Amino acid sequence: MESKWLEDFVTLSETRSFSRAAELRNVTQPAFSRRIQALEAWAGADLIDRTSYPTKLTPAGQVFYEQAMEMLASINATRALLRGKSAAHPETIDFAVPHTLAMTFFPQWLTEVEKGFGPLLTRLSAFNVHDAVMQLVNGGCDLVIVYNHPRQPMHLDPQRYDTITLGSETMRAYAQADGEGQPIIKLPGSRSKPVPFLSYTPGAYLARMVDVLATESPRPLHLLKRFETDMAEVLKMMALAGHGVAFLPESAVQRELKPSPGKNTLAIAGEASIEMEIRLIRERPHWTADKPRPSKANLSALWEYLAQIHTRLQ
Repeated sequence: MESKWLEDFVTLSETRSFSRAAELRNVTQPAFSRRIQALEAWAGADLIDRTSYPTKLTPAGQVFYEQAMEMLASINATRALLRGKSAAHPETIDFAVPHTLAMTFFPQWLTEVEKGFGPLLTRLSAFNVHDAVMQLVNGGCDLVIVYNHPRQPMHLDPQRYDTITLGSETMRAYAQADGEGQPIIKLPGSRSKPVPFLSYTPGAYLARMVDVLATESPRPLHLLKRFETDMAEVLKMMALAGHGVAFLPESAVQRELKPSPGKNTLAIAGEASIEMEIRLIRERPHWTADKPRPSKANLSALWEYLAQIHTRLQ
């Protein structure tokens, strides 16, 4: 049995969809199904009721879900111990944050929070969006900050998780700017001359946002993929070097939009854009009365403070 099978199973349990879970796990649906079948063979029981839609767990699957969560939490705790995280102060607040938000949104947001709340002892771990959420689900962090969009929502049980909307982020197309500050490549392209496209890896949350943006565009964008990665920062550097158009969060390109002698800059490469929410999520304190997690007094106080100054999602 492999730990990734447990993560697959938890993802399927949360999304209740094989296709959605496979996409989040960045594997093909046939490969994902084989891994779930391998887990069931190892467990010696059917864990998934495949006769229903949406997918649901069998009674054995419901029991195994709780065990899988405990096993993943134990794995995370062991890994944290080996990495020396256990030596952290007991009041340290652990954040799991996607790479882009970790570099652009989080530092200034924390500064503003501390102005009103007071100094905090924090630790941040950067992941892709899905893995950041899984850190929260598996007990690997206290709070997660992620993007969210109605067309690609986070499938988390509202009975188990609380959410606060912290703000919004606009993503649009950027390309290298010429000497006059204009993009060297513009959207849309055409069938005969598609635009060189710098893409996120399939399955990445921002890749799905680009898909939504392209689908909702009033005109076909005619993109030709030239490069892909799961890191927005890498796409930005590729766009700066003139390799094509990249769809990037606005906060990630603020410095690159300003003229800088001797340095390449970026320019907006088209009108297409999409707005995403930035959400803060926590697991509700003592959501399971039989297995409550140790609470941190400053974490509860921080959440109450933030809930007062931001719109609380129901």
